[in-house]
Amino acid sequence: MIRVVVADDQPVVRGGLRMILEIEPDIEIVGEASDGAAAVDAVAALQPDVVLMDISMAPVDGIEATRRIAAAGSDTRVLVLTTYGLDENVYDALKAGACGFLVKTDPPERLVDAVRLVAQGDSLLAPEITRRLIDRFVSGAHPSRPPSELAELTARELEVLKLLARGRTNAAIANELYLSEGTVKTHVARVLRKLALHDRTQAVIYAYEHGIVHPGRS
Repeated sequence: MIRVVVADDQPVVRGGLRMILEIEPDIEIVGEASDGAAAVDAVAALQPDVVLMDISMAPVDGIEATRRIAAAGSDTRVLVLTTYGLDENVYDALKAGACGFLVKTDPPERLVDAVRLVAQGDSLLAPEITRRLIDRFVSGAHPSRPPSELAELTARELEVLKLLARGRTNAAIANELYLSEGTVKTHVARVLRKLALHDRTQAVIYAYEHGIVHPGRS
């Protein structure tokens, strides 16, 4: 069973999400939260596989709640919900540790598929969506100075990070670098650990923000 917590400040929305998900035989709603702080507490207490996190909540919003969950080292995967689609709040949530996002107007079957996908450890961001995020929110900014932890990466790990930032899958990276997929997975895990990143999505944003790769360049 995929154990899910639903976090939204509107009871009607929480009820609707519960109805959509509870009819699935492999999904169980184990808790609800009406704000970000309650969501953090629910994750700590219930250890769900996935939390559906509304971005716009008060007094603690979904972005801050996601940041706290990631900082606590939780294995729970955060899937953020937004009313407005691809905006700066979504970018901030991904930086904070969310593994993907959905628009509240997405069809129910997409919600169900998304929960299953992120529960398996994948990120709900197709390469084209990642590129749109980067192009919109990073391309106009000057990269910050490369942080000191980058020096901890081996030459091979840096290659893997650059290919990750280009939206390559593990299979594509393995093919390009003449490695096995198992070796690529090991390199990816080491990159995330050394850079203190939560998942591949954060690695993509990190690479662009620090000038390791640049939008629009091969």
